[in-house]
Amino acid sequence: MAQKTVNPTRMELSRLSKQLATAKRGHKLLKDKQDELMRQFIELIKKNDRLRKEVEEQLQRAMKAFRLANATINEKYIEEMFILPATEVSLELSTKNIMSVEVPVMHFDYDDTVMQAPIEYGFLNSNVPLDNAVARFTDVMPKLLELTEIEKTCQLMAGEIERTRRRVNALEYLTIPELEEAIYGIKMRLEENERANVTRMIKVKNKSK
Repeated sequence: MAQKTVNPTRMELSRLSKQLATAKRGHKLLKDKQDELMRQFIELIKKNDRLRKEVEEQLQRAMKAFRLANATINEKYIEEMFILPATEVSLELSTKNIMSVEVPVMHFDYDDTVMQAPIEYGFLNSNVPLDNAVARFTDVMPKLLELTEIEKTCQLMAGEIERTRRRVNALEYLTIPELEEAIYGIKMRLEENERANVTRMIKVKNKSK
């Protein structure tokens, strides 16, 4: 490690000592932040994994039902059934602060009655697999929207964890050791100067006798 070039004075020693104290406080705060971010991040990852598995399983069942319906109903009839949207979904996006990380909060607004009566279409050309597919796609929508919010939050928190980790490491392995080394060097020089002054005074005193 390259040693900092500093003036070996008591004023410089005082200045560097204050910097070191500030760096150590900053390191502790950042380390505490990093630990808390990691704790919340792990909780979110676990929740994200559980929710993703649920969503994937529901989507697989829905797609299986839809493929069966598609195989038993003319594709033209299916397009006619769903040519018009059954409901509108609006998104209101806000943010909340998690350990200085601005994460999205997504408020989805849609007609709740669509959950009980998802899509209105004629049953003449419909069948049970298609009805099951529509019901399952409708049921999975709230979880899919929630999964979107959680995954974006995890992405933002992961970026902040990495930035915090780099700052913690910079303080721990660069800034603090350099300051400690500079302070040690100044103290050694000051002690040498004091010993030299004492020796000089003794010589002067002996010459004056």
